[in-house]
Amino acid sequence: MPGSGSQAPMTVVEQLDQMARGGAIALLMLWSWILIRDHWRDLPARLAVAMNAAIGCYLIRTAGWQGGPDVVGLIFALGASAAPGLFWLFAKAWFNDERQISALSAGLVALSVLNALVMQLTFRDGGMVNSIAAVLFRIIMLGFAAAALWEVWRSREGDLVERRRRIRPVLVCVVALYVIVIAVVEFTGPPGLPPGSSKQLVGSGSVLAVFGFCAVLLRMRQGDMFGAAPVLPVAAKPQPRQGDDPLAVRLLQFMATQMPYRDETLSIAKLAAQLGEQEYRLRRTINGGLGHRNFSAFLNGYRLAEVKAALADPAQREVPIITIALDAGFGSLGPFNRAFREAEGMTPSEFRARALAVSEIG
Repeated sequence: MPGSGSQAPMTVVEQLDQMARGGAIALLMLWSWILIRDHWRDLPARLAVAMNAAIGCYLIRTAGWQGGPDVVGLIFALGASAAPGLFWLFAKAWFNDERQISALSAGLVALSVLNALVMQLTFRDGGMVNSIAAVLFRIIMLGFAAAALWEVWRSREGDLVERRRRIRPVLVCVVALYVIVIAVVEFTGPPGLPPGSSKQLVGSGSVLAVFGFCAVLLRMRQGDMFGAAPVLPVAAKPQPRQGDDPLAVRLLQFMATQMPYRDETLSIAKLAAQLGEQEYRLRRTINGGLGHRNFSAFLNGYRLAEVKAALADPAQREVPIITIALDAGFGSLGPFNRAFREAEGMTPSEFRARALAVSEIG
């Protein structure tokens, strides 16, 4: 009877499920502590910690540990709803070695949490608002999963970290596809569904996904997971040094004389063919010898150096910035502006005005 406090005894399967959830949460806490201790300055590490917290909220939310709706339950529900968006941000930042989150990306994740809040607050009343919010929730989860898969696909060739490049398809595809499964069965009924429900089964499967996810990442070397930024500034052209690997010397000389980076379609496979070298050797040279984790960052160093020289040249004062950027190898104005601002901390127009003012004073 209600209020008697009596509960049906847990089955062996349910006990194992609860133990596995506790173990998964402990593993997420361990991984988060390692990231906080060793990599807190890296944006992907901070996003991973936030993602781990959201996954922990989901494991708790689907475990049936809460008796009914309350403020604490609402917090866990909102944390769980942020997991797909945080996973997308993590994949974007980690695989592309990003240093900051765009306002648009952060806004999309915030809107997804706001939609989840509307869904939770209107649950008891049901009606049109709750139905629309629930549909939007599934669409948002599928959208974030698709976006994460797209990040994996579009940047796969430019990833110079061999271990990360090797595990990315399996790691992210499994997690993203699992998000799709969750989107199909999640929030199909009120909280507190019976243990055999599809919702709890999906939550139990999440435990296995967490164990696999953490196991793969914890096996990676620390330098491969969140390596330091290139030793050379992104906007500087690296120069060959005495004792460098012969391939590195030849590569840098080729980049300086032939300027292949001006080809906006240049890939590492195409560059390897131009050098007459095997692609895997070139990848290891740019990553291990020159310190770059991403091929596009390596190319952008040359492109930005050429752009900066042109912007500071009084003879090119009237040349449009977009023309200079396209001539240097940038495919469009948006990526160029982002790369320039990240490297210089100002817009190309501001840089040109300052550089020309200095030249006039000189």
